[in-house]
Amino acid sequence: MKFVPQNLVYVYYNGSSAKELVGRLLLKNRQIFFEYDNKFIQQGLELSPFKVPLRSGVISSTDNTFEGLLGLFNDSLPDGWGRLLLDRKLMALELNPGSLSPLDRVCFVGSYGMGALSYEPENHSSFKALVTDLDEIYNEVQNTLEQKDDQYVDDLLVLSGSSCGARPKVLLKIDNEDWLIKFRSSIDPKDISAIEYAYHLMAMDAGLKLPKAKLFPSRYGLGFFGVKRFDRNNSENIHMHTIAGLLHADHRYPSLDYEAVMKATLYLTRDVRQCEMQFKNAVFNVLSHNRDDHSKNFSFLMNAQGIWSVSQAYDLTFSFGPMGEHSSLIMGEGKNPTKEHLLKLSSIGNIKKDKALEIINQVLGSVLKWKTFANKTGVSKIQTKNIGDALDSVKKIGMFST
Repeated sequence: MKFVPQNLVYVYYNGSSAKELVGRLLLKNRQIFFEYDNKFIQQGLELSPFKVPLRSGVISSTDNTFEGLLGLFNDSLPDGWGRLLLDRKLMALELNPGSLSPLDRVCFVGSYGMGALSYEPENHSSFKALVTDLDEIYNEVQNTLEQKDDQYVDDLLVLSGSSCGARPKVLLKIDNEDWLIKFRSSIDPKDISAIEYAYHLMAMDAGLKLPKAKLFPSRYGLGFFGVKRFDRNNSENIHMHTIAGLLHADHRYPSLDYEAVMKATLYLTRDVRQCEMQFKNAVFNVLSHNRDDHSKNFSFLMNAQGIWSVSQAYDLTFSFGPMGEHSSLIMGEGKNPTKEHLLKLSSIGNIKKDKALEIINQVLGSVLKWKTFANKTGVSKIQTKNIGDALDSVKKIGMFST
């Protein structure tokens, strides 16, 4: 792989038809500029209405949240695991990862990113990973994490695409379906896959909008948790945009309140049913003690007609969050949100109080069945108890209807 620095990058939209030029990114004098192509403007597809409005003329970021890159394009970049792999590859090529600009990094993503955007010129190897056995991939992941060697980095780079998050993961086509499959990191409990699958079943019982999911079998353990990619629908690539990218809300730090999430949902979708769905996500995160609810864990999907909807919920699992608080505040409260905080949030989305209470009670009923889901997926007894004890704490914060 030969590295070629890029100062001019072409951005394309790849929906169900042929790719269309969206516009051009330019790096000049250490500042990144973007300009829409006139033909794309005429289509009227608002890819990022808050920070990259569809209009003629040059647009640049007014902050340095993503090193000067607009959030629309930063959503294409991997972080955590994916960034670690790319940096390891660059160092193996005797390149300093810190010398790469954001435009260089989107060129490494090229056409392999999440969502419907692609970038040219692509600046990666034509190498294709041959390994598809999940146990073999897991062994490669562990060797890479433990820095025993870098011989598997090429394999894992191709398989990871631009998937985000700290947990190691790969993108695979299995039985003609596109899947994202997660692996245990060095700090995860041994039964993390079973815990996340139990959370998926609990969320399904609570009525959340979810992708298809399963535990893929392993020869050595409980298996690997995987979800079907919801940014793909057969041959169609679906535009996906996180709240982090939409609002330039840095996911690495607590920078968001659910109030902003709800307002963005109402503005984008103009549909109270979508707000109810987003509210249900918020309630589930609060009641299930999922406090890793940062800005990259909320996404929207836009179809080919420009209609926005709340994406399927993802990254649902037990977590403590920064200093034991939610990464995103609930109407100003991060440590001990109550029913009253949730009801205030529901009013932001024009949700009637009776409907909000109905959602809270539905989710609460599912969360209180945690042990049933944990036993079904094989969560260890100690984790079942520890998580169950934390979930029982909802009884102390006034979540029960009176």
